[in-house]
Amino acid sequence: MSAFPYRLVATDLDGTLLRADESVSDRTREALAAATAAGAAHIVVTGRAVPWTRHILDDLGYEGIAVCGQGAQVYHAGEHRLLTSLTLDRQLAGLALSKIEAEIGPLALAASRDGLEGEVLVGTGYRAQEGPLPYVPYEDPAEVWAAPLTKLYIQHPTLSDAELTAVARATVGGLVDVVMAGPGIVEILPLGLSKATGLSLAARRLGVKAAETIAFGDMPNDIPMFGWAAHGVAMGNAHEELRAVADEVTASNEEDGIAVVLERLLAV
Repeated sequence: MSAFPYRLVATDLDGTLLRADESVSDRTREALAAATAAGAAHIVVTGRAVPWTRHILDDLGYEGIAVCGQGAQVYHAGEHRLLTSLTLDRQLAGLALSKIEAEIGPLALAASRDGLEGEVLVGTGYRAQEGPLPYVPYEDPAEVWAAPLTKLYIQHPTLSDAELTAVARATVGGLVDVVMAGPGIVEILPLGLSKATGLSLAARRLGVKAAETIAFGDMPNDIPMFGWAAHGVAMGNAHEELRAVADEVTASNEEDGIAVVLERLLAV
């Protein structure tokens, strides 16, 4: 067996490492363990902020660095502390929202507050996904702007995710970034922020280069990460925009797509 060809394995969470029930299969756990035993580091790179990620990392026994909040937060899982955190300029975010609403009408809004315990606030009409992730309903819009934020989530009553993303980018692309991170999840982020920026910071701490990295993902917000890494692998369930820029497509998250690739590389 030759040496494993990458020093860093970067994996998205939802739709990639996690199955629909938020679990990680034994096969995928074993493949990741084998890759790390062969000298690679595993790093989680997720759009979820730390409070929505921590329980998954703890369950995995993950003690390394994770990139959370679409690249805004670099988190040390073993020490349960934030190493870096970038917040959204609330004045710019408010201006961006007003410009988008002037173009397409009222939006439903949610917001992710900064910090290890940052709450996710959900406004009237926002369709929050059912599941174990906690959120706090709000009625007074002033609550959204009362504390530092990592991101905003927006929804439109009639436009699709792709349509909303396209209109928002065209309207406020010079003020903030807009990404589609999953079904029903369109986010407003600090301008220039992406999974690639967060991953590059984390990789620098680990002494690893982009040329030594393989990345796995499933949604358009993973495109910058694929652009940064040497090799980008789209899951079988991946969005067509990500598949178009991937170096290869593996099996779906329900079919151990990460393990399929790692096992092949380990067997070379």
